[in-house]
Amino acid sequence: MAAAGEELTSVGYIRHHLTNLQVCAGESGLHTHCEGAGFWTFNIDTMFWSALLGIVFISLFRMVAVKATTGVPGRLQCFVEMLVEFVAKTVNNTFHARSRLIAPLALTIFVWVFLMNLMDLVPVDLIPYAATLVGLEYQKIVPTTDLNTTFGLSIGVFLLIIFYSIKVKGFTGFIKELTLHPFHSKNPFLQAILIPFNLILESVTLLAKPISLSMRLFGSMYAGELIFILIAVMYSTNLVIGGLGGVLQLGWAIFHILVITLQAFIFMMLTIVYMSMASQDH
Repeated sequence: MAAAGEELTSVGYIRHHLTNLQVCAGESGLHTHCEGAGFWTFNIDTMFWSALLGIVFISLFRMVAVKATTGVPGRLQCFVEMLVEFVAKTVNNTFHARSRLIAPLALTIFVWVFLMNLMDLVPVDLIPYAATLVGLEYQKIVPTTDLNTTFGLSIGVFLLIIFYSIKVKGFTGFIKELTLHPFHSKNPFLQAILIPFNLILESVTLLAKPISLSMRLFGSMYAGELIFILIAVMYSTNLVIGGLGGVLQLGWAIFHILVITLQAFIFMMLTIVYMSMASQDH
């Protein structure tokens, strides 16, 4: 499947599936590239699928909560209860402070990121082809293959880290943490010399948290999506290569179930660890 007026080649096929449907500031209609729009470029498909999967998550858990029974629970209620218990146990074992936010935050991150990752298992041509039937030329359905999504999530976590650091340690304590560690001296003159070096080192450590969170998730999911697309290209060669592609696609899909779950867990786990570090008053 290629864009209108674009020759159906392997390169064009791959480029097509890696292109977002965009809206540009100051322009009407949907585009694939927004020249000169800079920051004000919106990936509509990413926003749509992220919001839709968030609504699915909230609606599903609310339905289970409303219909929850103390008798013999159904399969869905059992699954949700097991998931909530797993997240709560993880938070209790990792977060060494008191907060009513961390457990709901961890549950939201894990389930939402997992659902966004799960879209990677949908056949690469299914939804994009359906979108072309209604006039949408491009459609990327895996939000976590968009760096805007992963950075948006990590920046939200980063802001919470700053908030909790200041809330627990105070603004003065937060500044001391950045300027008096890791090198400390009882000599005031020597300590004054060490402050700029401490500030640089601690600032790099602090800023590395959202960058590592976002890049790890984006890199894993983008690579996984690209492999699915490359395998799909094999179907356009010959019967033997196409059959091999089918076997590879099944194998990669089975392995990718572990990847999408592990990436959601890692994002949740690192968020809990970072929030725990921010809530410790040294």
